[in-house]
Amino acid sequence: MTRRDPTRIERRGRPQATTPRELELVALRLFDERGFDETTVDDISVVASVTSRTFFRRFKTKADVLWHGFDAEVESLRTALAEVDGSVDVRDAIRQAVLQVNGYTVEDLPELRLRMHLIATVPALQASAAVRYDAWEHTISEFVARRNGTSPTDMFALVVGRTTLAACRAAYEVWAASPEGDLANYLDEALHILAE
Repeated sequence: MTRRDPTRIERRGRPQATTPRELELVALRLFDERGFDETTVDDISVVASVTSRTFFRRFKTKADVLWHGFDAEVESLRTALAEVDGSVDVRDAIRQAVLQVNGYTVEDLPELRLRMHLIATVPALQASAAVRYDAWEHTISEFVARRNGTSPTDMFALVVGRTTLAACRAAYEVWAASPEGDLANYLDEALHILAE
């Protein structure tokens, strides 16, 4: 007679649903093996053991599967900026919030390199990137505008939003090309360069 493992949780009824993260990992692997254009939603669904209907409940398009983490990061950035004490200088507040929401490690490098390669080489992903990057920039611009009592479409707010993203993307590229290193250090350096 076998003893029941007290740490094991027994589930009855419907199996646990596949998470967006699990779908993302399956899609990344298939995009790497077959190519983005050659991989269909049906392919991803079959490997993930879900229906294509389930896939489309999680994501509007095949390209969206690679962006759910980024979309969550934008929301985390908005929250982090809102929580920074009002006495903190705008530049320091932005740097503090950006560092807080970018907790990637060396172990994340292979996935990030693949993601960056796909975004750089697949036209459909480049198009979807523009929308996401705009949302990220707008989050910074909104914060700057709130602090300055202006509109997010004010020139200063827009410039800060766009240049902050450019600095962060530069830090990501340097980090992704390095065999080791902490992303936070690269981001911190890039944002200091921008501030100067």
